[in-house]
Amino acid sequence: MVVMSLGVSLIVVDATIVGVVLPQIVDGLGLTTTDAEWVTSVYSLVFAALLIPFGRAADLFGRRRMFMVGVGIFTLASVGAAAAGSGGALIGARALQGVGASMVLPATLSTVNTVFRGKERAIAFGIWGSLISGMAALGPLIGGALATGGSWRWAFGVNLPFGAALIAGALALMPETRGAAGSLRDIDWLGGALSVFGLGALVCGLIEGQTYGWWRATRPFEMGPFEWPTGGVSPIPVVLVLGVVLLAALVLVERARLASGRPVMLDLSLWRIANFRHGNLASSLISVGELGLLFVLPLFLLGVHGTSPIQISVAILPLAIGAFLSGGYAGKLANKRGAHRVVQLGMVLEVVAVLALGLTITATTSGFGLAPWMLIYGIGLGLTSAQLTNVSLAGVPHAKAGQASGTQSTARQVGAALGIAIIGTVFATSLGHTMTGRLDRTSVPAERRAAIAHDLRESAGTYGRDLHDTPGMGAAAHAADESLATATRNGALTTAAILALGLIMSLRLRPARASSDQHRAESTTAPDAQENQR
Repeated sequence: MVVMSLGVSLIVVDATIVGVVLPQIVDGLGLTTTDAEWVTSVYSLVFAALLIPFGRAADLFGRRRMFMVGVGIFTLASVGAAAAGSGGALIGARALQGVGASMVLPATLSTVNTVFRGKERAIAFGIWGSLISGMAALGPLIGGALATGGSWRWAFGVNLPFGAALIAGALALMPETRGAAGSLRDIDWLGGALSVFGLGALVCGLIEGQTYGWWRATRPFEMGPFEWPTGGVSPIPVVLVLGVVLLAALVLVERARLASGRPVMLDLSLWRIANFRHGNLASSLISVGELGLLFVLPLFLLGVHGTSPIQISVAILPLAIGAFLSGGYAGKLANKRGAHRVVQLGMVLEVVAVLALGLTITATTSGFGLAPWMLIYGIGLGLTSAQLTNVSLAGVPHAKAGQASGTQSTARQVGAALGIAIIGTVFATSLGHTMTGRLDRTSVPAERRAAIAHDLRESAGTYGRDLHDTPGMGAAAHAADESLATATRNGALTTAAILALGLIMSLRLRPARASSDQHRAESTTAPDAQENQR
């Protein structure tokens, strides 16, 4: 469990650490705005697109083997990122990190689902879930420390010793588990391709919509020699429609293959398991809230208070503390009250905390003012994340654990991208609209008002610090602070509404029960598996 937990921690931190050190990367490599955006998004894009295929591959060829290969690829890609001398090299290394991460996550999750039984199961999932939530919040903290006192290259280079230790630990401690032994002929290549490109297009559209325009192209889209000009229809709706079409084709193909008894990449019969279905939907909604909140709060603190990266990170630290503390306790509570009740309690705390944050935030709120609500939110997030996976996968046959794990991890990643898209759009729209209205009530010349409001929105609020430093712009700076508070409030209230939907979905969860397949597996444990457990 220690080895798997550290593996998960490594890939989760890497998903959130880059945002804080990005300014240093831009200065160090001379990146364009487009390069900077791809450095941030390509990891999540590749990660989400490959989770289901690699979850299926882990079932066929061995989960420990997939874990070690994934850690190896991730580690080598991290070295490449640390040594990158150009934007293209860094983007390529980040994409390769996403490949490794997409091998590691479903392999660890399906191993936990297969190996742990009884009371140990709830505790194991508690550790796994609290790490997912807590390390996501610690990523900005680590990034802030590096941005303040070191080089951005350490954000990637530090993965080398950890990766080597994880591979050695996996060889020594992790049992090998798999479904039925398979070969290349047992892989659904068409389903894999549709899954990769469909999910890739969907996540790409959600991530890049705010940048390139949801309907009308607000800036040119460049990829190598290809360029999509501004002024007409944005490429984003085209990409989203393509993703939906490919995923619809995936469903049709998988239904046909399943009916004919052929191997499938996505086993649609899993969705007939009620807890798996409801748990995946709830998981997506939780990720919408978590990533949306982590997106807007640092922008608010930076725009209003001009806080340094380390101070922003410390403001988010209570979330990580709450997640770690409650995640460790969640297993014991689940054994007493039921894992589904722990999920529901966590969702209630999340909704209450985010709603209170949205109702109380003002232009004078500091990181310390956010801390109590972030702590309560972290406690709720730790409880929910710790046991939601346990409940969702309890009825899944062991032979399909990798597929199911990849599917649930994909639901989390799609929810994360959706959270940034929805909450980011609410934040930006509120910011521009509120700033325009407030400037109309100031002495700022009319010809400058539209430009100031536009710059504030396009900079995601950071232009507010420039207004504070510009003589004679005190009224505009005050308007920017108030507008940022309003935009953050609207973002938080939207997040609370989405989490409330997740709470409603969690109320449909039932006590976690192992499938008949799992009961048979427990009673007929193979000698080598028994030896591994000893």
